[in-house]
Amino acid sequence: MNNKREDSFLAKCSYGLADVYGGGAFVVISTFFTVFLTKALGMSPALAGTIPLIGKVWDAVTDPVMGNIVDRTSSKFGAKRFYILVGSIISAITFLLLWTNAGITSVGGQYAFYVAMYVLFSTGFTIVMVPYNGLLPDMVDDYTKRAGFSGVRTVFSSMGAIIAGLIPTIIIKDNTNSRQYLTVAVIFSVIFLVAILLTFCGTWEKQKEPVKVPLKKSLVQSFTVYKSFSFKLFICIFLAGQGAADFVTGLAVYYVDDVLNAYSGGRFTIMMGVLLLAQFVGTIMFSIVLMHTSKKFPILVGFPVRIIATIALLFVSYEGAPFVIILILSFIIGLGMAASAISIYAILSDMVDVDELITSMSRPATVSGMATFIRKIATGLSSTIIGICLTLIGYDESLASAKLRQAASTQMGITQLYVWLPIILMVLAIIFAVFFPMNKPEYDVIKKEIARRKGEDDSVASPEEIAICEKVTGFKYDRLWNPENALKF
Repeated sequence: MNNKREDSFLAKCSYGLADVYGGGAFVVISTFFTVFLTKALGMSPALAGTIPLIGKVWDAVTDPVMGNIVDRTSSKFGAKRFYILVGSIISAITFLLLWTNAGITSVGGQYAFYVAMYVLFSTGFTIVMVPYNGLLPDMVDDYTKRAGFSGVRTVFSSMGAIIAGLIPTIIIKDNTNSRQYLTVAVIFSVIFLVAILLTFCGTWEKQKEPVKVPLKKSLVQSFTVYKSFSFKLFICIFLAGQGAADFVTGLAVYYVDDVLNAYSGGRFTIMMGVLLLAQFVGTIMFSIVLMHTSKKFPILVGFPVRIIATIALLFVSYEGAPFVIILILSFIIGLGMAASAISIYAILSDMVDVDELITSMSRPATVSGMATFIRKIATGLSSTIIGICLTLIGYDESLASAKLRQAASTQMGITQLYVWLPIILMVLAIIFAVFFPMNKPEYDVIKKEIARRKGEDDSVASPEEIAICEKVTGFKYDRLWNPENALKF
């Protein structure tokens, strides 16, 4: 019965649906939230850019604690599915609040209000995504089957990104009208709620003993996942890969509106449609490639091609440039963005097993919590960097609110940011992926060693297997499977 369930395409779809929220919410936020604050509300870009970062400081507390709470919880639904159910309603409400125009006129009051709204949204996102990111290891054990579930999940994430990229561009005809942003928020609150609830209804979770670690030690216990050499490199890939995507979506409106002067003509909708369609196609394509190569291979192939296409934008970034060429380059860029996403989420589920070999504890929600925390840190940093860089190149929010063009030097600066910030991060992601130590053979060794430690396999580890365990974990073989590794830095 379990094997049939694990092979079911419907089960894969049920699992993947929640990432319509995981992938879509951040596309809307990274593409439009700073624009909403600067163009619709008149907030300075430097000030607006710090709001997501403050939310990430809050996440430094909530994500680790949430991961520990989930791993310590028992429920007839399964701990992770229980919190996914609770979080579905909270997430819908907090996303809606994020786009409410409170009508506050003072700079300080307006800033404080949106900081509070962002913190509420981040908390709602944590309640859903920390247990969701830790769910797959408690559903499926097989390496290849996990890759299949991760691939379908990434397809739904891309679908979420597509609707999150297109619907706002269709509705927000005037990016200085705050009511249009709220209409978008209402639509997506409903979409996200339904998607998360369907995941709750269609997934399962193995019942197991909760981790018995005092809550007061949760912060220390959460950060001990970074002891794993593989997890450290995974986080570097995660930050660089997703950060490269965040800079594209975060600067896209400014690039089309201020550099190409094509926002009101509907070309932004077309460009985002091409970019997101490419991510959808790339997700399917790289999901197949991943099954026959390795989980890091899509990055090693997709990012070099994306870098070439990004550099080519320098030659067509001006008003009146041939838009077809920009669309072709955007499609190639979208394929590269899909390569990053498919690799990252496929690798994430395997980090739980590496952590278990180090600590003797199965704590998928804790590992997930730290990955979710890092993902939101990347988004917060990208928004902050974008805001600061826009200020440094002379972006004038008063011109933006008055629907006037920015200075020529500022337009050139936006182009340089749109091209070089993602390239720097893509180069770093490629380097980290090259050094990442685990493919399927190494994973099989890790799972076999866990079975030995549990007394389920009476074989003796060979010198080659010992070397793999040490390389993947970063620990000496005789220091593995020690609960103290989870409790002390």
